Amino acid sequence: MSVLTSNYRNAGIFLLLTALATAISVPTRLAADADLPTLEESLVAIGSAKAAYGTGGAARMVGGLTLLAAAIPLWRAMSAYNPVAMGAASAFFIASGMASIVSGASAVALAVTAPTDVPLSELTILPAEETAFAIRWVAGSLGFTLAGLALVALAPVQWRMGGILRVTAVIDAILGIAMLFIWLDAATVVHRITGVAFLIWLIVVGLWLVVPRLRTIGMPAPAAR
Repeated sequence: MSVLTSNYRNAGIFLLLTALATAISVPTRLAADADLPTLEESLVAIGSAKAAYGTGGAARMVGGLTLLAAAIPLWRAMSAYNPVAMGAASAFFIASGMASIVSGASAVALAVTAPTDVPLSELTILPAEETAFAIRWVAGSLGFTLAGLALVALAPVQWRMGGILRVTAVIDAILGIAMLFIWLDAATVVHRITGVAFLIWLIVVGLWLVVPRLRTIGMPAPAAR
């Protein structure tokens, strides 16, 4: 197996693991039903669903680690086409992974510290809980934003590859830009759609990188390095 082929495969495996972690973290977080209007309500919900919320946070941490791990072999495999754009895409993926790790760790901390079976009227919010909740949201949104920027940066790399990948380059650019709207409350529906779309992207690209026959579709391969 050539070094180039190995880099493709390793990047794809880590992206597929990221997809798996994401597929676990999202439904478990939703099952906890802790995204409520006030911090007090959210903490009560977390306390009532510690296992689900903690599992979601742990899966998010794993997903951040695997996304970070995918960035280097992805750069090694595709930088020959556009070194600057691929370097930017890899840097954004690394930063996104780090932000996701922080967000997941904060969620796990909240699952551990949130009081159990405490009525809303008797709840006392600790400063550490308030801080962890804010970090979880900001880091999670930042991680998603950085992943979107990575897709935007990846688009010219795929365009340079040519063939059918020019179609995926346009899709990546559109999806990446749409992912930036996570900061707008009015774009909640858009975020849900882009979240699912990004999960699909991880699966499709991961498989494309892992399976040699898929990589030959419409793509002139560079010489092995």
